[in-house]
Amino acid sequence: MTESNMATEMQRIVLARHIIGVPTPADFQLETLPIPALDDGQLLIANRFISCDPGTRSRLSPGASYAPPLKAGAMVDGFAVGEVLDSRHPRFAAGDLVMGTGWATHMVSGGRGYLSKIPDLGVPLSLWNGILGVPGMTAWFGLKRVANMQPGERVLVTSAAGPVGATAGQLAKLWGAAKVVGIAGGTEKCRWLVDECGFDDALDYKAADFDARFAEASADGWDVLFDNVGNASVDRALPVMRMKGRIVISGQVADYNLTPQDAPGIHHTREFIGKRLRMEGLVVFDDLPQFPAAQAELAALILAGSVKYREEIFDGLASLPAAFCGLFTGQSFGRRLIRL
Repeated sequence: MTESNMATEMQRIVLARHIIGVPTPADFQLETLPIPALDDGQLLIANRFISCDPGTRSRLSPGASYAPPLKAGAMVDGFAVGEVLDSRHPRFAAGDLVMGTGWATHMVSGGRGYLSKIPDLGVPLSLWNGILGVPGMTAWFGLKRVANMQPGERVLVTSAAGPVGATAGQLAKLWGAAKVVGIAGGTEKCRWLVDECGFDDALDYKAADFDARFAEASADGWDVLFDNVGNASVDRALPVMRMKGRIVISGQVADYNLTPQDAPGIHHTREFIGKRLRMEGLVVFDDLPQFPAAQAELAALILAGSVKYREEIFDGLASLPAAFCGLFTGQSFGRRLIRL
């Protein structure tokens, strides 16, 4: 008997209330509901891995500006990978593995939006919701398209032990950067970046000597800042950017829980003029048509051992809210995934 014949109910995580400040598990609610029958053009997906993404936080407060705020009672729409159980859609068949969305055990999709088949590239399925999914593609196209990083340049990466930052730093080294330095929280993360990922150095922002180490590392300036943290991080780096430096705004994990009025300001804007700096935000779905080629190249690098990754895997949909909230308290080390 197939899973689609066995399963009559699904579970999902919905937003219980709009979030002010740091999210807590009480801001979310687990619901059980029937799996609806499929209409023509629809498919039923059983999610296998769901990810915890800091960027999801940007839609969970009233007045969100990055994207329309999620309504209380609506399902949270994080990224997932799963298997098609049943299909009445011409492009998908039962047994297909797919990348999609939804904090739920099962999803009924019309085949639109962020939904694509997963090719067999010889890597674990979980990687398609991590280094081969949105985080890895953010690192890839952030460096290639937004930063236009060139061999011989100096690259600074913040939140460097996260899935985006760690991938970006490793790719920068592979693509010929003269020096790559990461900023992360804690000695274990910094050691991993240097010993396993090949960063030239890693600075612990929690250490008492961080300011001195940052000044020393920045003595020759930076051509590229790949930032995942927010305004304070960008403002710190602006005075030590090099002529015609580029700043990639990939994420704002330190600012997601703040209102725009409470977020720290950027003060060193005069640096943009004298040094002809450029700062650009990144929404990686602009590069969606180029994903397959990049994913194939990156998968080959992973299989060759040239790019490292870390995962933190939790079991069961009910564990998702607490795992997500831990992203904002410094608990995470690697790509956080929920296994179903």
